[in-house]
Amino acid sequence: MSGNFISELLQSITDRGRDLLAKARGQEDATPAGLMRLAGDLLRRRGEATGVALAEVVLTRYAQLPEEGRRDFLQHLAHDYGPDRERLERAIDAYRSDATEINALHLHEAAEPRRQELIRRLNQAPGGTSALVHMREDIFRHERSLPELRALDADFRHLFSSWFNRGFLVLRPIDWNTPANILEKIIRYEAVHAIQNWEDLRGRIEPPDRRCFAFFHPRLVDEPLIFVEVALTQEIPDAIAPLLAPTRRAIKASDATTAVFYSISNCQKGLRGISFGNFLIKQVVEELRRELPKLTTFVTLSPVPDFARWLQGELASDVSILPQDIRDALAELKGEAPPELPESLKRPMLSAAALYFTQAKAAGNQPRDSVARFHLGNGARLERINWQGDMSEKGVAQGYGLMVNYLYELADIEENHEAFADRGEIIVGSEVRQHLRRRGAAKQAEKQAEKQPEKVVEKPAPEPAAE
Repeated sequence: MSGNFISELLQSITDRGRDLLAKARGQEDATPAGLMRLAGDLLRRRGEATGVALAEVVLTRYAQLPEEGRRDFLQHLAHDYGPDRERLERAIDAYRSDATEINALHLHEAAEPRRQELIRRLNQAPGGTSALVHMREDIFRHERSLPELRALDADFRHLFSSWFNRGFLVLRPIDWNTPANILEKIIRYEAVHAIQNWEDLRGRIEPPDRRCFAFFHPRLVDEPLIFVEVALTQEIPDAIAPLLAPTRRAIKASDATTAVFYSISNCQKGLRGISFGNFLIKQVVEELRRELPKLTTFVTLSPVPDFARWLQGELASDVSILPQDIRDALAELKGEAPPELPESLKRPMLSAAALYFTQAKAAGNQPRDSVARFHLGNGARLERINWQGDMSEKGVAQGYGLMVNYLYELADIEENHEAFADRGEIIVGSEVRQHLRRRGAAKQAEKQAEKQPEKVVEKPAPEPAAE
């Protein structure tokens, strides 16, 4: 009710402002240049009613532009709406001559790009937040060919990080009683294991041993930002097919000891880089523990989306982190992944995957695997690599069918997070350690394993799933 009241109030202000605006000016031409004049006018105005109305006009006109016109408008923002250079120079001179806190504040204010204030004002329009999220999607489409848009994206990222912080997010359970328009979006946004139809969705959220949770934002009422699907089990699973099988037998939620996070999907492309997942995992764990005190194990069943591409590159390269015996054993994989791997490749493949997770690096010396970066950064442990965990076409093409369990050991989460964030240490379970030692795995990997705390070294590998 309060959300509807606020929306109606904003719309009322906008309607009054639109009447005032119509009297004060004629229609600007619907071109990037005309839109820039409207944007400049919006920054200069002080009246709230006309400001809200003008913000709505700018966003409406922007959405109506063809893609080339939107690109030109974004370029204008990047080039022409940086800091006020004269004001910035004065603030720099003032701080150099007298380095007081007040002069530091003036310097900080002067250095802020005017784009940020424009984005704030656009956000006041009804539907403004959603429109700005879509505007950032346009930036992503063009930033490779137009590097100057990175500064504009930095402004969006800075503001979105505040607007979408944890204090504004609302966690909601998703079940069969959730409104159909939201359920339809869950089907559409599922990014890990495609939901085929409504019956498939029902099988994921209605049984007593299934849960689904999503984060929402007050300004995007019916738009999930991110959601997680959870299976309640009595063991740590090693494959996705049994979890999703239509004929599987459900268990009572009260009999479950393990919560399996088997799919986490970000829904809004324009919020890329704005982290919700760490908050989501932690709050869902709290919700589940409150509902089901017998749950003792919290684990993922995660894909390995870039492993096949990485392995192909290593096999084709003259310089590789893979020991020669593993390269020789996997030489037959050069080219496209076969639909089913022979059992003879299991050991070398798992050893190669263990090296991938512990040694393959991206920018900033972070793990190359994006899913690993997320869970390890949240304090999880790389517990187990599962052979033939996902034998779907997508699973084989992206990761040769491998899946991974990241274990959230509640007592160790903070310590694991600090080890990863401060020292770059990747905490692994005993089974992953065995893969690193097999078949002449690199000495560097052995040294990396030896850095792990003793309690991790001695932790036994869990029993494989019985399903």
